[in-house]
Amino acid sequence: MEFYTATLTLLTATLILFWLWTRKVFSFWSNCGVETTPFSYLWGHLRTPFFHGPALGDRIKLIYNHLKSKNLKHGGFYLLFDPIYVPMDLDICKAILQTDFQHFVDRGGRVFNGDPLTAHLLNLKGKKWKKMRSKLTPAFSSGKMKMMFETLLACTNSLDKIMDELLSSDIDIKDVLGRFTTDVIGTCAFGIECNSLENPDNEFRLKGKAIFERPKDFWMIMYERFFIYLPNLMQFLNLKYIDKEVTNFFVGITKKTIEYREKNGVRRKDIMDLLIQLKNNVKLADNDQTPVDKDLPEEESGISVDEIAGQAFLFFEAGFETSSTAMTFCLYELASNKDVQDKLRQEINEVLAKYDNKITYDAIMDMPYLEMVIQESLRKYPPIPTFRRVCTKSYRVPGTEIVLQKGANVLIPVYGIHYDPLYYPEPEKFIPERFSDENKKSRHPFAFLPFGEGPRMCIGIRFGLMEAKVGIITLLKRYEFEVSSKTKQPLEWNPKNFVLSAKGEIWLKHKRIN
Repeated sequence: MEFYTATLTLLTATLILFWLWTRKVFSFWSNCGVETTPFSYLWGHLRTPFFHGPALGDRIKLIYNHLKSKNLKHGGFYLLFDPIYVPMDLDICKAILQTDFQHFVDRGGRVFNGDPLTAHLLNLKGKKWKKMRSKLTPAFSSGKMKMMFETLLACTNSLDKIMDELLSSDIDIKDVLGRFTTDVIGTCAFGIECNSLENPDNEFRLKGKAIFERPKDFWMIMYERFFIYLPNLMQFLNLKYIDKEVTNFFVGITKKTIEYREKNGVRRKDIMDLLIQLKNNVKLADNDQTPVDKDLPEEESGISVDEIAGQAFLFFEAGFETSSTAMTFCLYELASNKDVQDKLRQEINEVLAKYDNKITYDAIMDMPYLEMVIQESLRKYPPIPTFRRVCTKSYRVPGTEIVLQKGANVLIPVYGIHYDPLYYPEPEKFIPERFSDENKKSRHPFAFLPFGEGPRMCIGIRFGLMEAKVGIITLLKRYEFEVSSKTKQPLEWNPKNFVLSAKGEIWLKHKRIN
């Protein structure tokens, strides 16, 4: 009896202490004088972090709209037990992302021991990030994009072929474009001819799907959420975020590719070639390469094979999922807005006529309406609905009394900003003219953040846009699209994915016009 009484007393005391602790944790923002939306004293604003609640984009939009309705410049929310600062004033966003970047160098990513694929640019911090970024930036210059253009363009041959084969049936456009982007990134980042369009079950394609489309049962969801909310515990337990089989595959491909090229003197116009040059202490410039002194100090030396694998894997992640998703939504909007589709097709045909009916780098740069269409699509469907910054040294938020301490987390509510009628009247409508030169000049530049801003904005933005433009041009100049009745409308977001993606497939009909 005494044992049960003692156990009950201990349990009661533990629960009381936990309740008191949560009351203290969840009073953080009220003590700072910062407004929050209603939250749970167990999960914070996530409500049910281990199950399927609203999609991330929808949650961010709700928080943003609630705070904005009170004419607030900023607010706070709780990611489980962590207080997160949310700036909504675009001048504050600009200060955090660009002007005062030295206070917010880190993104909050985590490199896990023994997991080389996590040691990529997105997760690196401080000096390690700065070193890697400075080495990689020239690899994505306009000169390097021109160099890789023909390699990318060659992947459209299979895209044409598969679209012709599917003329008599509705197409799952996300699947087709996912296979196309797999071929592009496999060729340009790893130098491998994947041929996913004609063989969707090839290993490269399957490994990509294993990253983004693995089964999400209860235990998998729990496992992933623990990495997000309790990364220190997961690292202490030496658990891996990326499946070992996936890691071995990508690291193995990277090593074999490097060994083969160096042994046989193979040079290709792709990202892997540029990474190999960095490994061998060749400093990349926009249009030439200047050998680096082999006696440079360690921080200036080349990158390792594992580091190459990590960066190549990041390019694969971004090129595989975000690019295919961006093109999918763009095609969906074009299929839903026939007038926009016809206008864009007219521009494509007129511009290509000036370039001997060939898709060239200069030709795609000569299509302003295409640029507007893609930007409006990225506004409505930003690949990442929110992104994070970590305060790396104490910072007073401009125009406020709020001081963010070192380690404080900041969330930029991209999805909320992109649907704010103050910047985009009737935000649910697809209006490419929002991004005419005149309209862009009249709008705050930080009202459009699909790739982030400042020194830590997406390094592959040029490559991603080039890939999307080539894909859209290839499809639109030969085919006319409309939305199939099989597509569930209005679109709903998949709560399982961090990247903004639709629940279910997006089915389109198409017919050949050229």
